[in-house]
Amino acid sequence: MEVERSLRVLDGAVCVFDSVAGVQPQSETVWRQADKYRVPRICFVNKMDRMGADFDHVVRTIRQRLGAHPVPLQFPLGREDNFIGIIDFLEQKVVVWLEETLGAKFEIFPVEKLWDKAFVDSRADVAAALKGSAIDKAFYDEHRNKVVEYIAEHDDEVLDKYLSEGTLSLEEMRKSIRKSTLALKIVPVLAGSAFKNKGIQPLLDAVIDFLPAPTDVPPVEGINPDTDEVELRRASDEQPFSALAFKIMSDPFVGHLTYIRVYSGVLRSGSYVFNSGKRTRERISRLLQMHANKREEIEEIYAGDICACVGLKSVNTGDTLCDENKQVILESIEFPAPVISVAIEPKTKADQDKLAVAMQRLAQEDPTFRVSTEPDTGQTLISGMGELHLEIIVDRMLREYNVQANVGRPQVAYRETIRKKAEAEGKYIKQTGGKGQYGHAVIELYPLPSAQHDNKAELSTDDLDELAKKVTGSSNPGKWKFDKEHRFLFIDKVVGGSIPREFIAPVEAGIREALDNGILAGFPTVDIAVVLTDGSYHDVDSNEMAFKIAGSMAYKEACAKAKPVLLEPIMKVEVVVPEEYMAAVFGDLNARRSAIQGTENRAGSNVIRVEVPLAQMFGYATDLRSRTQGRATFTMHFSHYAELPPALAEEVIKKQRGGK
Repeated sequence: MEVERSLRVLDGAVCVFDSVAGVQPQSETVWRQADKYRVPRICFVNKMDRMGADFDHVVRTIRQRLGAHPVPLQFPLGREDNFIGIIDFLEQKVVVWLEETLGAKFEIFPVEKLWDKAFVDSRADVAAALKGSAIDKAFYDEHRNKVVEYIAEHDDEVLDKYLSEGTLSLEEMRKSIRKSTLALKIVPVLAGSAFKNKGIQPLLDAVIDFLPAPTDVPPVEGINPDTDEVELRRASDEQPFSALAFKIMSDPFVGHLTYIRVYSGVLRSGSYVFNSGKRTRERISRLLQMHANKREEIEEIYAGDICACVGLKSVNTGDTLCDENKQVILESIEFPAPVISVAIEPKTKADQDKLAVAMQRLAQEDPTFRVSTEPDTGQTLISGMGELHLEIIVDRMLREYNVQANVGRPQVAYRETIRKKAEAEGKYIKQTGGKGQYGHAVIELYPLPSAQHDNKAELSTDDLDELAKKVTGSSNPGKWKFDKEHRFLFIDKVVGGSIPREFIAPVEAGIREALDNGILAGFPTVDIAVVLTDGSYHDVDSNEMAFKIAGSMAYKEACAKAKPVLLEPIMKVEVVVPEEYMAAVFGDLNARRSAIQGTENRAGSNVIRVEVPLAQMFGYATDLRSRTQGRATFTMHFSHYAELPPALAEEVIKKQRGGK
C-alpha cells in the first residue's frame, strides 16, 4: 500500500532491479501499479558487482515478464568483482569510477580507447574488466545501432531522419528518449552498483533528462463540491492551492505528520487549509522538508512539491486540502480490501485503553489495516494484507505503544459470489394500526466477470456501460451505478413509475447493506449485478425504510436461487531454492493445493513460481526453512480470488455457523 499511495502522487519513478534476480514477483506488482497511475519510469540494474550479475538477463526479463520496452542506454564494463564502470551508448564514451574514492570521482574517455591495445595494457582495471567478455568493436557497434534504431522506432518525428541518414545527433536522441519515456512507450535502462556509488551520477542525470517535471504532467482533475463539475488544476504557483494528503505518520519528535503533494498554488507555514471532503478548516503550524529520517523546516511549499505538515488533526489518507474560496476534491486513493484477520485482546485491564488508542492511530496511518468487532462473539478483529503485515502491526503495538496483547490464529477473508441468473421479489408489508409500512421490489440477479489477478480488472465507464448492456440484453440498459468495493453493478430499469424515483436509492441501499453479510457464511458478496425491474408502492404507507427492507429481502431470496459459492484469496508465491531441495519443496507445495506457474534456473538456484490459496500458507516460512536447512527464501503477494472447492467450502460454512 505504501507503493500504491506513493505512485498516486509521483510524476516519475526509478525502478531498481537486482542484477542477479532480475524481475521479482513484487516488482511485477509495483510495475502494474505504476502502469495504473501512468507513471513514466527509468530502470536501474543494481549490484552489477555481485556474483552471477547478468545485465542482459535483467533486460530480457523486463521485456518478457513486465511487457515493457526497455532501451539499454548503457552497458556494464566488467562484471562481478571486475565491474569498474559503464559504456555510454548515447555519448559513445566510457565512465570508470575510482574505487578508492567510493564513487565520488570518475574518469571519462572515448569508447575507441577500449580497442587500443596500448591503452588497455597500461590499465590493469580495464584489462581485467574486458577479460573474458564479449565486448569488442563489432559487439559495441551492433548494440549501439540497436539502441539508436529502437529509439527511432518509437518516435515518428526522428524515424524519417534515421531512415534517410542512418544516424541521429546526441540532442535528437535525448529529446526523443524523453518524449517516448513520458508517453510510456519505452523505458531507459542504466546499470551500476549503488553500494559502491558506481553509476549514480549518470542515473541522476537520467532523472533530469528523461523523467517529467511537474509542468510536463497533464493538469490534475478534481470535482467542485458545490457544482459537481470537473475542474482542472495546473502545476502553477499562480493557481488556487490544492494538495492531496497521501500518508499519515506518527513522529516521536514532532507528533502527527501529514505528507502532502501540492498540485497547484503555494502553501505557507502558519496558514489555514480547507479539507474539502470533510468540510473542515485547519491550521498548518509547521512545514517540514523530509530527507529520509532528517527534517528541515521550511516557510512555504510550491506547486509540484512534497512536504510534511504538522498540526493537522482530522486529515486522513486521500483527503484533499485546498483554498476555502476555491474548493476542489481531487480523486482519492483506492485501498484493497484486507485478505486476513486475527482476533486480538489486551492481556490486562491497563492494556485495554492503550490498545484502543494504538489501533486508532495505526488505522489512521495505514488504510489497509482495519479494526472491527465480531458481532456474535464481541471479539476485536484486526485485518490486513497478509501474515507479515499483521505481525508488524502487533510488533509496533508492543514497541511504540507498549501494549501487551494476545493474538489468535489467522483467519482468511473469504468472499461470496453467485454463478447463475436468478429473479425474486421482496414485499415488506406491516400494519400496526395507524400508518403502516409498504415496500415492494422485483429484481434480477446476474454474476459479473470476476476481478482477476492483482485487482487489475479496473473497469472504465465504457466497460461498465457494455456490461450493463450485456446483463440487460438491451442497447439501452437504463441508469446504472457501480460500487468498486463489492464490484456491484446496480441497474435501474423501472418504467412507468411503478416505484417512485425517491424510493430507488433506498432499494439500492438495502441491497448494498445485504452484500456485507453473504447468505452462505456471512462473508461479503462480490461480482454481482442487480437489475431493478419492477415493484409497487402505497400512497400512504410507503417510505424509504420499507423499500430498503424490500430491496434487502428481494436480494437475499434471489441470491439463494443463484447458486452462491465461496471464494478464497489466492497468493502469487515465488520460491528460490537450491537444486538439492527441489523435490521436497515441490512435494510440499503440491500438498498445499498449489498451481505451478513455471520454474527457471537463476544464478545457481531454482525459482519456482506458483499460485497457492492463502489458507494453505500459514506458517510456510518456518516449514520452508526446516525443509531446506534455512537455504530457501520465498516472496508472496495477493493475486486474485478463486472459487473454493465444494468440500472445503462446506467446512468453512459449518465453522462460520458454529458447527450447526
